[in-house]
Amino acid sequence: MNGFSYVRAEDVTTAVRRIAEKSGAKAVAGGTNLIDLIKCDVERPQRLVDINHMNHMPCGSITVCDGGGLRLGALATNAEVARDEQVRARYPLLSEAILAGASPQIRNMATVGGNLLQRTRCPYFYDTATPCNKRTPETGCSALDGFNRNHAILGASEHCIATHPSDMCVALAALEAEVCVSGPVADRTIAFGDFHRLPEDLPHLDSNLESDEIITAVELPAKGFAEHYAYLKVRERTSFAFALVSVAVGLEMQGDAIAEARLALGGVAHKPWRNRRAETLLEGRQASRENFQQAAEAMLYGAQGYGQNDFKIPLAKRAIVRALTQAAAGVQRQ
Repeated sequence: MNGFSYVRAEDVTTAVRRIAEKSGAKAVAGGTNLIDLIKCDVERPQRLVDINHMNHMPCGSITVCDGGGLRLGALATNAEVARDEQVRARYPLLSEAILAGASPQIRNMATVGGNLLQRTRCPYFYDTATPCNKRTPETGCSALDGFNRNHAILGASEHCIATHPSDMCVALAALEAEVCVSGPVADRTIAFGDFHRLPEDLPHLDSNLESDEIITAVELPAKGFAEHYAYLKVRERTSFAFALVSVAVGLEMQGDAIAEARLALGGVAHKPWRNRRAETLLEGRQASRENFQQAAEAMLYGAQGYGQNDFKIPLAKRAIVRALTQAAAGVQRQ
């Protein structure tokens, strides 16, 4: 394992300074992904900045924010968010997505900020004996002609077909959350849809977070689609498995018609996948299977399999129809 220095930060300003002053520095909180990557020699940070000791406002709390939304501190654990009374009442889609991910032990350690920054579980990314553009740029993508059952069918490139592993992020994409970050120059807010990147020709960059910035919070808008929502996760087994396909749906209904639709997919792309055209096709129309199927076709427009993952395309379409049906009916399983 590569040697590194270790420092603690008591506040955001110190954490940002400690990261900015050392090339290759990484912030660590729960460490449920980063520590694994270090052990596998995939990540080789020169410094670890422990941010657990700045667990106070705004980083470690869940509070109501301006406009009536909810602010999730970056150091709030996944378990704390999932069981928070306000989240369960106002954003059950988010709670359900978090509970579909990982194991209780990991949810007790993993943080909001860390969940956003977790890296792909592509086996070639973890195997340092194989070429991987995400791990080492310009070496090739072993998954293209290798084992790619779990890989992307949307938004991929010739350089990378890895998928983003998060369940929580799929719900946050559908809810149109915002990510609050701090850096040495200024604080800024990033729309959730702009936070993660598609691989294109820079697959080693997972997000638009700068190397000297840290996440301080995620802000949820006031609208949480608490009455008509669904999170559907299709996986190899029902415990501790990443999604083959996941679907997050939020609907605002007016009788049997859909006034507003939010739809996001996980397990199919390098980032949570949105397609505004598919949502527009639903708005102002009846909640019918035929309309749901049209939206599913639009959502998967341009999808491409790579052999072993071809099945994901029809699977995703069926999952979308099922999730939309559950959401329209007001099916709540919490």
